Amino acid sequence: MLQLHDTRTGRAEPIQPARDRTLRLYACGPAPDRRAHVGDLRSYLVADLIRRHAEHRLRLTAQACQDIADAGPPGGDHALEAERAFAADCSALNLRPADSSPRASDDVGLTIDMISSLVDAGHAYPAGGGSVCFDARSFPGYGELSGNRVDDAPPGGGAAERKRHPADWTLWTATAPGQDPAWPAPWGTGFPARSAQCSALSLHYLGDVIDVHAGCIDLCFPHHEHERAESNSVTGHEVVRHWVHGADLMFDGRPMSGPDGSPLLLPDLADRGLDPLALRLAFLQHPYRQRMNLTWDILSDADRTLRRWRELVADWANSASKPMCAEVTSQIAAAFDDDLDTPAALRAVRSLEDDRQIPPGSKFETFAYTDQLLGLDLARDIGRAPVRPAG
Repeated sequence: MLQLHDTRTGRAEPIQPARDRTLRLYACGPAPDRRAHVGDLRSYLVADLIRRHAEHRLRLTAQACQDIADAGPPGGDHALEAERAFAADCSALNLRPADSSPRASDDVGLTIDMISSLVDAGHAYPAGGGSVCFDARSFPGYGELSGNRVDDAPPGGGAAERKRHPADWTLWTATAPGQDPAWPAPWGTGFPARSAQCSALSLHYLGDVIDVHAGCIDLCFPHHEHERAESNSVTGHEVVRHWVHGADLMFDGRPMSGPDGSPLLLPDLADRGLDPLALRLAFLQHPYRQRMNLTWDILSDADRTLRRWRELVADWANSASKPMCAEVTSQIAAAFDDDLDTPAALRAVRSLEDDRQIPPGSKFETFAYTDQLLGLDLARDIGRAPVRPAG
């Protein structure tokens, strides 16, 4: 049985669908104000691995939703460019597209309706000037996800002066006449907060019970804390059954974002002649819940491994087919069940590669089966002439 570390409970929890045999999986879409860096992409790999394991190993139906929170600034060509780049990056990394990718701007009414329900229930209030704020103290469970309690919130200034409490946050921001983006609402023209967009879209497309919400630990607070409070307050119950967060990523000892950030983009790998899936393999070699320091040496080593495995798989494909190695497939399945222990899964793959007692046809079938989980496109070179590196 698949077990994943639940951020809210702080322990590994068994993952089973709440309804029928459909695992409902949600992940917030990328930030609309910039191109996604490889640290962002690492967090989306977690959702992809959960989905692949659920479908290929556990024989569940996975229903994945990943929203596009584009109903706030910035808009226009900049946001569209970032969105297209993100889609291209996901494709290059073999991250399967979500079953639904709703755009918040296509139906802002969903978010307005949710905010109205929160106001009517006393969980939100007009904050003056056409804005609306969530009353953090109205949700007793605030802070259970991230550990940031209501009373720990620092005093705010500016817009926070309209709030009843420093921990309150804005659900709807009023805009000046003629300012974009803006939509009419009962409180005044404006736009919704990103957390409100995510809450409204996830509830609409997945329903009021979501089995797994995946994402990067950087979003745990305040974004996911706000999402949880909004969704639970509007439904009256716990919407997300399990919160699964991946750790952040460093590159050459520096963070990916922030004032000291050194963002690495996926096309930077191609500039050095590296396969994009070398990044995926590098991520798989490290536990998803541990901070990783990525380097060019790690990426180059992963690229060499990837090319070697593809060459071996292409060679083994010429041999007579043999049954998969049951011991290795069991080890890989057990590793994935154990909180997506991909390093352990890769160790099992490497033991198979080096085992001279296992016939090539069995190695081929086992590698091909395992690649449904790993997503490394290991069969890509079958039938192709081998390409030797220069020199």
